[in-house]
Amino acid sequence: MSQSSSLVIPIVLWGKDAPTHSITAMTVAPDFSSIVTGCQDGQIIIWDIRQQTGPHRHSDVPSPMELDDDLNNITNVTNEMMAQGGAQLFSGEGGGPMCNQPCWEITPRCFLIGHSGTILSIAYIPMGSGSVDLVVSSSDNSELCNWDAGDGRCLESNKCANSHSRLLPYHLAFCPQDPKLFCTGYYPDVQIVDPVTLETIISLCSHVNPDWISALHVLRPNKKLDDVILATTISGTVKVWTINDQEYRERAPLHENESKQIKTKNVSTLVCCLYNNRTVLIVSDRAWEVYDAGDFSVLTSYQPRVRQEKWVGGQFISPERVIIFGSSGKSYLFKLPNNCIVDHKDFHRMGYKEEAFNYCILCVPNTKFLVSAPQYLVLQPPSTDNPQLKGSKSILLRGDCDSKLTIWNIPQVTNSQIMQLKQMAVGDENASEEAQKMLHAAFHPPEMPPKSVSSLQQAWDNLKPSPPGILDQFDTEECRGPLLTCSIYLAQQCRLVCGREDGSIVVVPATQAVMLHLLHGKHQQYEEWPMHQILLGHKGKVNCLVYPHGVHPRYDPAYLVSGGRDFSVILWDIVKCDLLHRFCVQAGEITQILVPPNECSPRVLQTVCSVSGDHSAALLSLREKKAILLASRHLFPIISIKWRPLDDFLIIGCSDGTVHVWQMETGHLDRVLYGMAAEDVLQACDENGNILAVQDTGLANPAVHFFRGLKSRNLAAIRHAAQRGLHQLHGAGQQGPLDPLDHGRQRLPPLMIQGLRTNENDPEAHVLFFDIEALIVQLLAEEYGAVSPASLEAQGLISQTEFCKILALTHSASPDAQQKIADFFGKVKDRAGDMERILKDKDKHGLLSKVKEGAEKIQAKAESALLIKQEKELNASRKNSSASLIGCEISSTSSGPRRNRSLLFESTIPMEIAQLLLSLLLGWGLDVELDGISEARLGLLKPLVPISFGQISRGYMSLMSPTWKPATKTKLEDVLKITSTLSQRVKWFTSRTHWEISNSMSTNHLLSIVALANTLMSMQNATFVPEQERVRRANRPSTKNPQNQQEDSYVSQQAASKHGWSLVATLHCCMLHEKLKTLGDFKEPLVETLAIRWQDRCVEIRDAAQALLLAELSRIGVDGRKKLVETWAPFLPNLQIGPFVNPSTANTGIISTTQNPGTGTTPVTTPSSQGDAAEDNLSVTGPGGPGSDQDFDEDVEEPSLRPSPSEFKRKQTTAIILLGVIGAEFGLSLIDLNTARTVDVGRNKGVEGFGVGNSDLARLTSKALTHLLLNPQLNQQSQKSGLTTAGPYSSLRRAAIDLIGRGFTVWEPFLEGSKVLLALLELCCEADNLVPSMSFGLPLTPQADACRTARHALTLIATARPAAFITTMAKEVARYNTLQQNAQAIQINLNNIILNRSKPEILRVIELLIEKMQSEISDLIVEVMDIVLHCVDHGHLKTRGLSDVFPVLCRFSQVSHCPTTRRISVGSKQGNLAIYELRSSKCQSITAHNSPITACAFSPDGKFLASYTCTENKMSFWQTSSGMFGLGHTQTRCVKTISTVPLPDNLKNTIRSPKLVWTGSRNVSLLLADGSENRYGV
Repeated sequence: MSQSSSLVIPIVLWGKDAPTHSITAMTVAPDFSSIVTGCQDGQIIIWDIRQQTGPHRHSDVPSPMELDDDLNNITNVTNEMMAQGGAQLFSGEGGGPMCNQPCWEITPRCFLIGHSGTILSIAYIPMGSGSVDLVVSSSDNSELCNWDAGDGRCLESNKCANSHSRLLPYHLAFCPQDPKLFCTGYYPDVQIVDPVTLETIISLCSHVNPDWISALHVLRPNKKLDDVILATTISGTVKVWTINDQEYRERAPLHENESKQIKTKNVSTLVCCLYNNRTVLIVSDRAWEVYDAGDFSVLTSYQPRVRQEKWVGGQFISPERVIIFGSSGKSYLFKLPNNCIVDHKDFHRMGYKEEAFNYCILCVPNTKFLVSAPQYLVLQPPSTDNPQLKGSKSILLRGDCDSKLTIWNIPQVTNSQIMQLKQMAVGDENASEEAQKMLHAAFHPPEMPPKSVSSLQQAWDNLKPSPPGILDQFDTEECRGPLLTCSIYLAQQCRLVCGREDGSIVVVPATQAVMLHLLHGKHQQYEEWPMHQILLGHKGKVNCLVYPHGVHPRYDPAYLVSGGRDFSVILWDIVKCDLLHRFCVQAGEITQILVPPNECSPRVLQTVCSVSGDHSAALLSLREKKAILLASRHLFPIISIKWRPLDDFLIIGCSDGTVHVWQMETGHLDRVLYGMAAEDVLQACDENGNILAVQDTGLANPAVHFFRGLKSRNLAAIRHAAQRGLHQLHGAGQQGPLDPLDHGRQRLPPLMIQGLRTNENDPEAHVLFFDIEALIVQLLAEEYGAVSPASLEAQGLISQTEFCKILALTHSASPDAQQKIADFFGKVKDRAGDMERILKDKDKHGLLSKVKEGAEKIQAKAESALLIKQEKELNASRKNSSASLIGCEISSTSSGPRRNRSLLFESTIPMEIAQLLLSLLLGWGLDVELDGISEARLGLLKPLVPISFGQISRGYMSLMSPTWKPATKTKLEDVLKITSTLSQRVKWFTSRTHWEISNSMSTNHLLSIVALANTLMSMQNATFVPEQERVRRANRPSTKNPQNQQEDSYVSQQAASKHGWSLVATLHCCMLHEKLKTLGDFKEPLVETLAIRWQDRCVEIRDAAQALLLAELSRIGVDGRKKLVETWAPFLPNLQIGPFVNPSTANTGIISTTQNPGTGTTPVTTPSSQGDAAEDNLSVTGPGGPGSDQDFDEDVEEPSLRPSPSEFKRKQTTAIILLGVIGAEFGLSLIDLNTARTVDVGRNKGVEGFGVGNSDLARLTSKALTHLLLNPQLNQQSQKSGLTTAGPYSSLRRAAIDLIGRGFTVWEPFLEGSKVLLALLELCCEADNLVPSMSFGLPLTPQADACRTARHALTLIATARPAAFITTMAKEVARYNTLQQNAQAIQINLNNIILNRSKPEILRVIELLIEKMQSEISDLIVEVMDIVLHCVDHGHLKTRGLSDVFPVLCRFSQVSHCPTTRRISVGSKQGNLAIYELRSSKCQSITAHNSPITACAFSPDGKFLASYTCTENKMSFWQTSSGMFGLGHTQTRCVKTISTVPLPDNLKNTIRSPKLVWTGSRNVSLLLADGSENRYGV
């Protein structure tokens, strides 16, 4: 299991303009349900395809009658033929008008963002039933990713050594269920890649003329089981490989079987005719050819008739017809000559002069010139899966650079019609050859318009209203505001700064701007809300914005830097909205602004680096208001800037491959590097970029800069180098505090807003990233940060006082020791006083007093300066906040809405963010009553428009398109009736379609809602109603007066708010499925994701995940849990064959189960990639494992697919936790259930493998959990075989600890109790330093979190099996006592023994057991006394009684303490008396009675001991004697035994047992539970 990731919820504001999407790769799902396209900017779009029947036509598609003008040059016979069969040609069907044909509706579903280069190829991989389909993409920077085709999550990513330019999915004959990818690219091999793990399985190499493979085709000959791979290289060599099952299993590289050189080079397409497997189509840019596969001889060749046209691909559409794709966007249908038709008599006839005939052209009339060649696909839609597709013939799909998808139905033209066209093209056979050529040149084949044209912008324009943008309030109905060109989010101030095309910069409150466009509320009534600032200074487009303080705190918080098209860089004061300085030192538009790293010189640390379009870079000093370096000798554009701060070098890489090295202090060009040397320098900068300086100063030697200044005659550099040298001399030996950014992980802000703009032609969209953990931390920190520990303890949030009280019992409390310590400090104080008097006597002139007085003055001045500085910062922050709210002057006399609007500004930033997020995520419309409570009582707001959500996985992101539509079972007409208005569409989305997007998105959203609702419920009166929020802040524990009583209204208001949040959490945790099961296709939460977050580092998210997982496991019932177990049991590690070994590599199986993934009600999947944002010291599977990414995501696949080692580790992790939860919460105890205190009837139905009859899974799961607990640092053998937990405090180990405690009754028969308990106690040894008793949700350090989890597990184990806990601890105490007696002989330090270090925790558990389970503990009271006396220092019992030291023990009447003789007696259940001599630390056991002892007591002088048993109705008196002067063995003898009055039956089984009380030195009274008393004497 990976460490807990930061749960992040992305929400996108697309704006009114669609992003550009220049299509470079395209693929289609086999069932023709979706299209996947990749673009030049690295984005991928998944489009949904729907076929609608009706008179619908896109405006870009002309009717057939509109094409008559283009056919005037065709003869009358052609016109007559077109009049008869033209409808059939243009419609692609047997007849009927085009308006009655079904129309294709193509809408974008989601955007996949993460590739940093151009998409070269995309493949759609159907994985079969029970698993999601995959989309595999490759880019030109060697990135290879696979995505979930359903919801767009990135499941796996890989950085390859080479770029794959083509991905061809294929099912091999010997493993038809496991599809494989045949990859070619910029390397001389053909690689077969597993699409699930993205690992290369086998390579097809070349012996003859190895070169890059340009085209590839895989086929299977008829009646053969070997697959044939046919490929051609860029140099024109055709190669053939065959592969069978045996060669595939050997995994050795395969070489080609045969090869042949052909004349055609740079082949783009190689396709074998699937109808006959004999003819091969090869397409290059200047010609397409048909070859005979037998001898690979050319049968026919055809070159483009238009000079500008180039062939880019082709395909067989029948044995005798091909379609060829042109770079202009046109597709040409050809009839092959007879020598290319296998069944014709002239096949392979040499010297055949007939050439292919072009009988039709598929194009879009009146279209503009395409910048780049489009992508083409020829498809045959299936007619069985989708009834709407019946009757459809072959379809041509084209994607172009304008983000348009065009569909043609390929016409079914008969041979007779082709012959008529051919006759008109070549004329009469008897005509002369020149006449035929002239007629053929004048002939123009008929053109067919597309069936459908779809584009991104068209989909955007069809939305009413348009998708909202971040600054749509500046648009009016008449005109739109200036386009946004760049933006930056100021997290500390929660403000968004946007640069616009007209040169203005707008500053708005971020949360309020988003609320204005997405949420209903009173703010919709205000014209000038939210208030904004406009910065005017640039005279052209603003290209870039930088807030230096957000990068590093060394900069002034008020500084904002912008660069524009007007060649200037402007420094702004964001607080006062003033232009501080304009830098005009470069002769090109500013394209980028960078911040230097923290290890640079002090002068450079106050600069920014600007990059200009004139190929220059400049270091601009914000402090000196001037440029200190202008690097302007570059001949080509700058593409990279690196830093070598220790050498004072600025390294600039240009597009031509050169590297320029500049000296930052002197401004001198040090050197220019080329070729490999330039690459080595750039690579060295990347490798050393994060390495800190070894020197104390962290700076280069000033003498180096001084020498460089002399060499370049730079007086400024000489002066600065001298100043730095003096500063280092004066500051030698002084070591200031290190920068906090250089050490430790910084928590991200709860809200980040990032501009989404990958192309300069794109409009600026914005993505909001809500970090749930950071938001919870800020809410709780604001609530409890200023509260004193006493107040926290009074509210029950911590229990530190009680813990310290127990801790004090384990330390020495001897009066002698305290006296010695007091004497020691007294002597030290006396010596200090004597020394002070001596110094005063020697100080005749009063120098010391003057120095002391001066020091006090300096200290006072420093303190006052610090206070003044803090006050200034506070005032600046107040001004900053007020400036963000007031963009223009507001009259103080305004009333009405103005006064109400001021209440909106009183909530803090975390509360505003929480209100925004919960309002967007809440399931509005599911419960009308809860909607009213949420609006009126909790202050939540309903959405204005459907929201476009997203999700992050493995560092990649998928974003919903605003045109997304769910694939619901309800008829489309009914949906349109229900969602006719915008408010109805919004309600339909929030109550239904929001939960139909994907399982992973439902999981993340439910986790966020439940975690935030629980957090707000734990806070005092936390609501978003402005008036109530103001009252809450006034009544905070840190601000209110504790002497005042809370008003009844405030108390009732707090109870109402807590009840409201409880209803919100309950609806989304337990009742959501019941609400949605009859409405639509509800996507249930993924149990694997919830299991991974079982021990999330954020306590609130952890609790939410546990509650959701248990609710889901309870909902699916016994059958669902059984199928979950069957799916995940194969991945459970078998420690008998080595810890955490992949069973596929071992010959022994774990458990024989049917591998049937999934149920009909719950998504049962197996994650192959778990992307979590990393905690610094937590990792489970090492590099490349789940710890290397932020979200622990799930991939779905067949268990038969062979997973990679890292993937299998992740699956083992999930299997351990998931099966551990099922076994702990739903398994049956193997011990008789009658001995258990409580039995849950609902969970009494065990799961197969966790019950009494079959305990295999319980045994394996317990072994895995114990292995994780007992092996925090695994040895090399364990690391080689599988799991690495990366330290004793990983989240996986915490989960194992928690599950051991929860299911101890199930795991107990297979555990070694002593080892488990000692391991848990070891984690609790440093509890006093880690504050583990904190109960509110602020995240702890991993060590403290592990300590808290171990304490909880210990409590669960002790309460579930108190006898086992006490017995085990008593045995360990006995071992410790034996070891203590021989400690000197074996030379061991007893202070390091776990049992000695964990005394406070043992006492805490014992005290808890006595308070909750007194009757069970009474049977083991002797063992309990052994444990307590081991933990409690005996010095406490010298002056105080046992009732004062450990009062819970005095609840037992069979325990008695005599302070006079320092003895303790305990009566056991077996009738024995155990007498403890505290002076000698010895214990004497006496057989006193034959039945359990009910009570015992010492006489006041300690001479006699009385013992009583109610079973025998006897009382015995014992006297203890010792030798002279206390020497020798003590002897205890019975001096008298008497019979007592029998107890009534009604008093025998009461909780209050009889007690013995001595009324004198020889008289004792027996006090019964009913208050009666019987007296006896010795």
